[in-house]
Amino acid sequence: MMLPEWLSLNRRTFVAGATATTALTTAPFGGALPSLARTTDLPAGGTSDVTFEVNGEARSVTVDTRTTLLDTLREHLNLTGTKKGCDHGHCGACTVLVNGTRINACLSLAVMHEGDSVTTIEGLGTPDDMHPMQAAFVKHDGFQCGYCTPGQICSAVAILDEVGRGVPSHVTDDLTAPVALTNIELRERMSGNICRCGAYSNIAEAITEVAGGQG
Repeated sequence: MMLPEWLSLNRRTFVAGATATTALTTAPFGGALPSLARTTDLPAGGTSDVTFEVNGEARSVTVDTRTTLLDTLREHLNLTGTKKGCDHGHCGACTVLVNGTRINACLSLAVMHEGDSVTTIEGLGTPDDMHPMQAAFVKHDGFQCGYCTPGQICSAVAILDEVGRGVPSHVTDDLTAPVALTNIELRERMSGNICRCGAYSNIAEAITEVAGGQG
């Protein structure tokens, strides 16, 4: 019986082909995949001047247009209070306030914020003159390792403003009534900020205390 030409593969040919395929998929990018290695030779992106207000102070920086707001704050302005956690918008550690609204700084480019007002944890208070939310977190031990705390506090400050303005959340039942900061409402609004230590109850107590003081 005659086999088609494409089935006439003998064992020696098969082994040689499989070996070549394995070498291609396991070799370092710099050797076997020159097309990927060349990506490092791509010309750098353009730069742009950005002027905005950070923690009440006018700042101007020249950044690669691909630079995130998070990296601009940390690497260009040395404001390292804002933390880089997942760098994908999942953990909330990089939360800052832009014109009073909380955002994940890792998901926003610096060039998008020309003229904006940015507030980081450093702009809320100092160790000697803490923001009420910072003081409440200390009082209620709302942190353990503290890495997520700057983002937690920025979010907490923002949600009290959201509630005060009547901005509903996913769990708000009555969209026509004033928003009440119930426990479930608070936890829903803070759900974008992950605490790896699990200090959620203490965080909720701190926010509730400040909310009560503002009522």
